[in-house]
Amino acid sequence: MENRKVLKSGEFLVNEMQANDIFIPEEFDEEQKMIAQTVQDFLDTELYPNIEQIDSPDINLMQSILKKAGELGLMGISIPEEYGGFGQSFVTQMLAAEKIGSGHSFSVAFMAHTGIGTLPIMYYGNEDQRQRYVTRLATGELLGAYCLTEPGAGSDANSGKTTATLSEDGQHYILNGQKMWITNANFADTQVVFAKIDKDRVLSAFIVERTYPGVNVNPDEHKMGIKGSSTAQIFYNDVKVPVGNLIGNRGEGFRIALSILHMGRIKLGANVLGASKKAITDSVKYANERKQFNVMISTFGAIKHKLAEQVIRTFALESAIYRLSKDVDQLIELHKAAGMDKGKASIEGISHYAVEAAILKVYGSEVLDFVIDEAVQIHGGMGYSAEMAVERGYRDSRINRIFEGTNEINRLLVVDTAMKRAMKGDFDLFGKAETITANLENIALLPKDGESYFEEKLRYIKNFKNLILLVINGASKHFDKKLILEQEVLNNLADMIIEVYMSESLVLRVQKMENIQGADPSGLYHAIVDVFIYDAADKIRKPATDAANSFISAELNGTFKKGIETLTNLRGINVKDARRKIADKLIEDNCYKF
Repeated sequence: MENRKVLKSGEFLVNEMQANDIFIPEEFDEEQKMIAQTVQDFLDTELYPNIEQIDSPDINLMQSILKKAGELGLMGISIPEEYGGFGQSFVTQMLAAEKIGSGHSFSVAFMAHTGIGTLPIMYYGNEDQRQRYVTRLATGELLGAYCLTEPGAGSDANSGKTTATLSEDGQHYILNGQKMWITNANFADTQVVFAKIDKDRVLSAFIVERTYPGVNVNPDEHKMGIKGSSTAQIFYNDVKVPVGNLIGNRGEGFRIALSILHMGRIKLGANVLGASKKAITDSVKYANERKQFNVMISTFGAIKHKLAEQVIRTFALESAIYRLSKDVDQLIELHKAAGMDKGKASIEGISHYAVEAAILKVYGSEVLDFVIDEAVQIHGGMGYSAEMAVERGYRDSRINRIFEGTNEINRLLVVDTAMKRAMKGDFDLFGKAETITANLENIALLPKDGESYFEEKLRYIKNFKNLILLVINGASKHFDKKLILEQEVLNNLADMIIEVYMSESLVLRVQKMENIQGADPSGLYHAIVDVFIYDAADKIRKPATDAANSFISAELNGTFKKGIETLTNLRGINVKDARRKIADKLIEDNCYKF
């Protein structure tokens, strides 16, 4: 196992990583690249030629293409070899998820099957359940679904009303209830269903087969986007579920649900990355073909600004995704070395990074929304036509801010989870926050003689972190236990934290690239870093000010605001020229090649 520093979830707020401690996409090995190419070839040959028919919708065709993916082995990437899979690392799983992410409705069906439809059984099931179900889910012989949401229980999953009652002979649980928004509902062979046994306060989880009497699936919902994905309500009327199909222990369902949601959030970050790269390629190809005033629109400064900004945000997202993926792999290996079962080690490693999972989910889904919106704008009127891929991409993108917990819920989770981890003793958040506040007059790190490019950027990021600690300390003292009710302030903090994690991931990636490949003479990646950090300062300054205005006293107002200004003060850069440099590379390549 590599000897690299790994931080606990949320610990990046008070500790720094070195560039050599993180993994970057430039380090993918040949096997990983081959798997990525296999996924891309599958999309090119099996999916894209049929995308119109799939979205018509044609559920049978979707089912058929999913089965083909299983035959190719694409569904077994995350499954250990003893259960019919390939046992690939989490980094490799995320790379495959990124490639699948450009698959529109297919991506949703595939990820639901391979993730939330299969992995609860893999990670929490017993050996019998793994042999009976996981071995067949890994090959696509069976297709899976995940049934958590109910009409009255969305974000508050544990308030679900579905019940399970032990039969008199003790052989079955009798299941009654209703689930909604279930992906793959109309063709899934197995369903991971959450219900409360008797009058339990918390959920339990069960494997339910679609053929069990009393399982009734409604017709598919009509949706704004992802039209080829089967989404329906499922009703359970006195369904007899064998007692051997209880996943894990009684009352463990809520924990299973939360852990699987953390995994889903991380992998959604990879999915939207793939979709974003595809939208950027669609954008530049059109800009290089479309003429206005007798010149290509890709020559216009306003279009270059849009293209560059698409690239900058996507490149930062990618940097964070693979940084976190390697952290997950490292933690899984540590758990296995301590004697933990493979499945348990995997889910413990993934679910530990709840703060970062929520960050990737929020930032990734909002990056894709931005990128695809700009893609439509670059296409002009044609972007509104169903003839163009960006029109479908625009509709399909919108669900990602709702999937896996809304972005509103996830923003609250970013802050709440980080603070709870700190209170548990994982890292010293509040002690450092007190120290920062006590030194408010001399809070900012200033440039040193001979400061290098990366030292400067990392100094800015350290100042951003100090500002977060300053606001956390002020808000915690003012609101005390009622801070959890001040969602606007928590949102302010979440936005700051998200920008810091992305900024640090980006800078460390580019630094490591130069460590490996040498300095880039074109300055292209410095341009990406320059613009991102420059904009991040504003994106951090505004929520910090908004939060401070809700709790700071009149006598401290001037000093506090001066601290905010000092901690977000950067050297000016020519963002126009920097963005043009980025756009010109994209335009020359005529596709995303960063």
